[in-house]
Amino acid sequence: MLTQIYPQTSHPYAFELNKDMQVSAAHFIPREDAGACSRVHGHTYTINITIAGDHLNESGFLANFSTIKKLIHGEYDHTLLNDHKEFSGESREQIPSTEAVAKAIYDKVEAYLEGLENRPHCVQVFVRETPTSYVVYRPKQGDHHG
Repeated sequence: MLTQIYPQTSHPYAFELNKDMQVSAAHFIPREDAGACSRVHGHTYTINITIAGDHLNESGFLANFSTIKKLIHGEYDHTLLNDHKEFSGESREQIPSTEAVAKAIYDKVEAYLEGLENRPHCVQVFVRETPTSYVVYRPKQGDHHG
């Protein structure tokens, strides 16, 4: 994977972990105004997840890199995103746009982190859909689950 520079987010935590991955997935935007994107097509998404916290777990980690990868790559790689329950509804939050994909990744990661004793938080999710288009999702202050 190429080295990538991502937009940074300011946070008050001592430690920051970043996990990069690529996910090959198809989707379509079920709206007439989506043009060609209303037809099924695929992307190799480049994803960066930023996790931050003040405390390390017993193994000296904020979170385990491989667990974060399994959580996202294991769920979405080589799938049709529209088939996932989080993208199967009619509301704008359930249309598998890059924005909704970034928010869904945040929700999955933050839900996992809530169960960790050291309580890190997901502070940013970067999703590149094409070489020229990407989305960054950052929760608003106070929007962390729990």
